[in-house]
Amino acid sequence: MSTKRRIFSGVQPTGNLHIGNYLGAIKQWVSLQDQVDEAIFCVVDLHAITTPQDPAELRRNILSIAATYLAAGIDPEKSIIFVQSDRPEHSELMWVLTCQTRLGELMRMTQLKDKMDRAIKEVFPGTDDATISKLREQFLSEGAHRDIPAGLLAYPVLMAADILLYNTTHVPVGEDQKQHIELTRDLAIRFNNRYGETFVVPEPMIKKSTARIMGLDDPLKKMSKSAMSPNNYIAMTDDADTIRKKVMRAVTDSGTEVVYSPEKPAIANLLNIFSEVSGRSISELEEVYGSAGYGKFKEALADALIQFLMPFQKKYSELLADEKQLKTVLQAGSKRVAPLASETLAKVQDKIGLGI
Repeated sequence: MSTKRRIFSGVQPTGNLHIGNYLGAIKQWVSLQDQVDEAIFCVVDLHAITTPQDPAELRRNILSIAATYLAAGIDPEKSIIFVQSDRPEHSELMWVLTCQTRLGELMRMTQLKDKMDRAIKEVFPGTDDATISKLREQFLSEGAHRDIPAGLLAYPVLMAADILLYNTTHVPVGEDQKQHIELTRDLAIRFNNRYGETFVVPEPMIKKSTARIMGLDDPLKKMSKSAMSPNNYIAMTDDADTIRKKVMRAVTDSGTEVVYSPEKPAIANLLNIFSEVSGRSISELEEVYGSAGYGKFKEALADALIQFLMPFQKKYSELLADEKQLKTVLQAGSKRVAPLASETLAKVQDKIGLGI
């Protein structure tokens, strides 16, 4: 089997990406495209439809994510960028893998529980975490989970198909996605053991320092574009005034000292963001702003974010204005991955006896 070092990753087109997406994922992708034999970055639109989407908005978001990839520094000459649904092999391989997956494996996925918790919060705003956990368990035990869309339960299998289809050797992911990579590995090993060597068993690549950028309004939970409050995140396309307002509204810890400490998760999160966008070390920022007070520190952080995002936003606007060129890049990427996708699927079909 090929030993080519190949990475695969992707983002759902469900809205503007935020600074956590960039620092925790896309920034790493840009570096990796010069370190591996092949880098494949997908706009995973099939994953997006696990929840209802407006068709016109979904299509706009697909182009928006593509523009984000390019503006952030992903080079279509070095990497492959394409739209998931353009390659039907993803869905076909997903079905084969679904037949190898146990229901219990899917029910144990922590991201399923997280999505359920968010849904409960929307219905019962202000509910504490302990009560949410009880409501979730009650929801599952009473059979109400019959109303959960099957796609929401099965999407980790689609994620596995995305990865295995391209003989991916390494998957750059955040810590919260590690469980999905473990399922992918399990499915690859299970299939290989049953039908003979077919899939490359991928390894997760987790950048520890920025694997989890936390929410501005809740530093104990990951920054998320699906959060109920827009004050949770800094979108990559937020204008200067919006960035200042969000940063100044960010929650802080008791006291006034700007110091990186587990006992001060809010300030630690802001320091981490500041360090990443400015290139300055945490210790340097502590020295400069340690006794300056939270207000001065936040003002400086807002300035740093605005300066950091300015070049990206200029490039993003230019790219988004040229819809034809974006589609050309995506279509070219789809053609480049087609031979490998077709080869892998044909091998799988032959192994399990599909077709004549």
